[in-house]
Amino acid sequence: MDGFINLQKLAGWTSHDCVAKVRRILQTKKVGHGGTLDPAAVGVLPIAIGKATRLLEYLPAGKAYRAIIRLGVQTTTDDLEGEVVYSQPIPDLTIARIESVLAAFIGEIVQTPPMYSAIQVNGQRLYKLARAGEVIDVPTRQVTIDRIDILKWTPGDFPEVEVQIACGGGTYIRSLARDLGENLGTRGVLAFLERNASCGFRLTDSITLAELESQHQAGMFTPISPDRALTDLPTATLTDADLVKCWSQGKKLPVAELGWTTSNVDSGYVKVMSDRVCLGIGEIQSIAGEQFIIPQKVLM
Repeated sequence: MDGFINLQKLAGWTSHDCVAKVRRILQTKKVGHGGTLDPAAVGVLPIAIGKATRLLEYLPAGKAYRAIIRLGVQTTTDDLEGEVVYSQPIPDLTIARIESVLAAFIGEIVQTPPMYSAIQVNGQRLYKLARAGEVIDVPTRQVTIDRIDILKWTPGDFPEVEVQIACGGGTYIRSLARDLGENLGTRGVLAFLERNASCGFRLTDSITLAELESQHQAGMFTPISPDRALTDLPTATLTDADLVKCWSQGKKLPVAELGWTTSNVDSGYVKVMSDRVCLGIGEIQSIAGEQFIIPQKVLM
């Protein structure tokens, strides 16, 4: 059983919890996920099973979130799970002021991840260092936010703005909430987070763990094939048995023997297929003036 699951994570589950549950349901050890979601967050958690675990890095990188940001409040974790360390009513804050500040977060920006996060510093998870009371300088990272749309504005002493965010991988929405508050001259926390798209999977097509278990018990579960999941990659189809054998042995394949021209693909990754089965991932490289597909992940 090799492929992907468009899993809908519910609140209270860690990404690791979901992986462990999928292992138990499908009775397989090879299970991985395509991007951590905080326990309080809900939404799309891409899951790979079997040989597809080796393909996670090749899934599309874009992500989308629906978030509710509460202003006038700060916590130790930058969401409502942490201890409140600042609380000051700001009833005069307006939606116009929010709109004027949000523009600064579009494009390539520098973020400081939350102290309570899963990234590693000196070989240790930040959240473990935070729980131990250690104070360290969290390394910044460059991330890309393509778009932020305001969905709803709720004024009050502690106003909330609901936004839809399209961004690249590695973006922390908790950091965005915190930084938005600071840019407004106050504080901000993430009150709710739903990932509605990730790695090419959408929330509208996702299934819960309960649905997965029900489908599996009924013999109706079929994973999403690597071919369907890796839609962003060009396809190199092998119809010759000798080429399939060479590929399985990890040998480079001459692009000319596939009937391609340079107008098809000049460089980059391709998914290698044969008889609707994904054989792996190759990279097109030019060697001595000739193009080859160099195996990167050989599945078969």
